[in-house]
Amino acid sequence: MGQKYLIDTNIIIYEFQDNFPPECVEIVDNIFDNSFNISIISEIEFLGWKGFSKKDLKEAGNFLGFAYIHPLNSEIKDIAIKIKQQYNVKLGDSIIAATAIHYGYTLITRNSKDFEKIKNLKLYNPFKN
Repeated sequence: MGQKYLIDTNIIIYEFQDNFPPECVEIVDNIFDNSFNISIISEIEFLGWKGFSKKDLKEAGNFLGFAYIHPLNSEIKDIAIKIKQQYNVKLGDSIIAATAIHYGYTLITRNSKDFEKIKNLKLYNPFKN
């Protein structure tokens, strides 16, 4: 797989819960196997969900142990600032989008609407095949 992806929080949740439509499973599993990249924002959003039991939280942490978690750096910060100024998106979404743009990743998300106005951001929504 030559394409590299940044996986949005909602896709992490669907994968963790094994909750993809059958027609998406093979493609998404391949992305997780070959390009499990996430933003530190997605780590915070995913692990910060208050609905996790202690057991679920441990399993969620183990699951993210397979991911490469991109930290916030000054380049991503600068891109995120420009995204917020130009497109008026939420802080978390601007950092996630900036991370994908900085590394040249395609953002895999179900929430395409939140990101589609951002120029230079490649998107993939597995639910719209």
